[in-house]
Amino acid sequence: MKNEKKLISIILNCYNGERYLREALTSVQNQTYKNWELIFWDNRSEDKSKTILESFKNKKFKYFKSSKFTNLYTARNLAVKKTNGEFISFIDSDDIWENDKLQMQIKYFRDTSVALVYGNLWIKREPSNKKRLFINYKIKQGYIYHDLINHYNIGIIATILRKKYLQKFNKIFNEKYNIIGDYDLFLKLAKNYKIRAVQKPLATYRIHSSNYSILNKNLEAKELENWLKDNRKNLTNKEYKKIKIKILQIKFVYLKYNHNIYKTFAFFVSYFKFLIGVKNIIILFFPRYLLKKFIWFF
Repeated sequence: MKNEKKLISIILNCYNGERYLREALTSVQNQTYKNWELIFWDNRSEDKSKTILESFKNKKFKYFKSSKFTNLYTARNLAVKKTNGEFISFIDSDDIWENDKLQMQIKYFRDTSVALVYGNLWIKREPSNKKRLFINYKIKQGYIYHDLINHYNIGIIATILRKKYLQKFNKIFNEKYNIIGDYDLFLKLAKNYKIRAVQKPLATYRIHSSNYSILNKNLEAKELENWLKDNRKNLTNKEYKKIKIKILQIKFVYLKYNHNIYKTFAFFVSYFKFLIGVKNIIILFFPRYLLKKFIWFF
């Protein structure tokens, strides 16, 4: 039972996050697990984010301001250095935790071989407020590196990590990435340590017009290509092909959303044997305004 008394350090990296910040902070404050601290890392915000944080008057909320603006994963590495807990969790300024999120996860760390506990989450689309489950099947746990290569399904806001295993890396997050730094970290952990899972949704991730990862899908594809080169030796031929197809899929969707039909069609024809499928045919021929209304990014 000793883990139920351990300090969990929660990291919230914020850059001009005032729009949804109050909801995120409220969901932290309302946790049924009470032994936590919030490391609020202000990445040179120019809005009212700090004022909103201070309005809570919560002594567990600890404010730090970056000396300069950095990318997300540099900011997360800097914020980790301020943590005091044996466990680390992450929430973004536009996301929400379920009240029992930490309570549900911390018990799995009684097993000292567990490095990470994750769970399901809700995907909520703004401004319609429609929600869907992120994972529609039983979540895998154990030594699941190869499962994650084939079906990556970890959302960083639905995780808790054991800090002592993170400290084995020179830098926790690889700062050359802007989008896939958590993907890289969680796969490194899964390759060496046990992962446990909570089947129920633990958080809500918002999809809205300002999501950095959605606005930069082409950058995500380029970063995955670099990751693939660096990690080729750890992959089977089937896994390598699986990620190559994932990269093509991201590029295809990016083209459809940002360029004309002729360029998208030419790409589809060039990689026909990898992209053929009902979903991609729908994406190819549907008008963009209908896709943006009915098809969520994946």
